[in-house]
Amino acid sequence: MPEPVLKLDHIAVNLRSADGALHEITRDVSLSLAEREIVSIVGPSGSGKTTLLRAASGLREPSGGTASFCGKPIAGVPEGLSIVFQEYNKSLFPWLTIGKNVAMGAAKSMAKKERQQRAEEALARVGLEGLSSRYPWELSGGMQQRTALARAMVSQPRLLMMDEPFASVDALTRSHLEDMVLDIWSQSNFAILMVTHDVGEAVYLSDRVLVLSARPSAVLAEIRVDLPRPRTQLETRSSKEFVELQAQVLERVEHAGRRAVGLVADEA
Repeated sequence: MPEPVLKLDHIAVNLRSADGALHEITRDVSLSLAEREIVSIVGPSGSGKTTLLRAASGLREPSGGTASFCGKPIAGVPEGLSIVFQEYNKSLFPWLTIGKNVAMGAAKSMAKKERQQRAEEALARVGLEGLSSRYPWELSGGMQQRTALARAMVSQPRLLMMDEPFASVDALTRSHLEDMVLDIWSQSNFAILMVTHDVGEAVYLSDRVLVLSARPSAVLAEIRVDLPRPRTQLETRSSKEFVELQAQVLERVEHAGRRAVGLVADEA
């Protein structure tokens, strides 16, 4: 059986607040991500989804448990893993052209000419061909997020992590970006681990959806998405199977949220 691209075993993360108090964010999260698999993480607000992603990527050291990438322990962000954040306007350098922003995602060992060529190719893949000399502030929000995606893709990663990547754009742009990611993924060889608060988005993109419990979080449910690919916004989202899966995930998330505020009793 092939080695998982990402494996988390009983990850726990504790964070200390400004007053010195220690807070348990995640208590026991385990998951395994296979090659070319797309997995989304959803859960109630404050369940630690972003914190978990940071621990899984090497941006934050977990307080307990282990994380491995392609069979090797994670210590810092490993080569072959790329991350796209929600706040694209903060992740791009406004004083650099988008071509130079994207080139920064390429391996430092590459010659300058090769980095530039890779950047041009990545921009073309996200529909920004011929715009490498523009600056981020000259682009719309959706185009800036496409630039961030191009920068993540330029290194040809084994794993792409995305933290609420489309939350800051309008609904139409969001659906276009979702389809663009699926199109790039279908022609490539990377896996995706995504955090989102949008249950419909999680079902539409993913092979599996993991629902986190309230803080301190653990995996409350794993729901397999057996929808055919390729998927389209209209046909897929209007299908009976999609509607049922979306309702199933939403019910789990809402139940976790109600437990968090004490509206339902903990299960025995």
